[in-house]
Amino acid sequence: MTNKGLLAALCLAATAGCSTQGQVDPDVMQIATTPLTCSSQAECDLWWQRAQTWVASHSTYKIESATDSLIQTAGPDGGKRALAYQITRTANPDGTATIGFSAHCDGSLGCKPNPWEAGADFKQYVRGAGARAPQSGTGPAQSGQPTATQPEAMPGKLAAAPNGEAMSQ
Repeated sequence: MTNKGLLAALCLAATAGCSTQGQVDPDVMQIATTPLTCSSQAECDLWWQRAQTWVASHSTYKIESATDSLIQTAGPDGGKRALAYQITRTANPDGTATIGFSAHCDGSLGCKPNPWEAGADFKQYVRGAGARAPQSGTGPAQSGQPTATQPEAMPGKLAAAPNGEAMSQ
């Protein structure tokens, strides 16, 4: 193959590899962008415990902070595709609370897992609707902290960051 032919083949392969990047299933987007608002203290405590369990079992990075209003992992490390998480719990004026979800990576080839899919999976798990098993390449975080629930979080609805990653607002 000539240099021009090889170059054309490489360009085509690169374009094909990127053509599906950034596309998110509408159903996944719907789940990921629906706010997590608990309606009672008991429900909020249960959901916060589930949030911490989900992060511990899905994050490659260890949990650095787990309080009544924040669950935050280390990361992302430079150039890594693994997601770092920040989960927040914020009281609302009507007595409910909103649990926010933010996920980001530092990989030039995108994140793995997809942050929108991770957000949808997180929200389904926290609501008790079931969730997929941890993605390959991710494993339980080593937090070094008790596994007891420590509620914390900010309000959250997923939004697209300038780089296309999912983050809560």
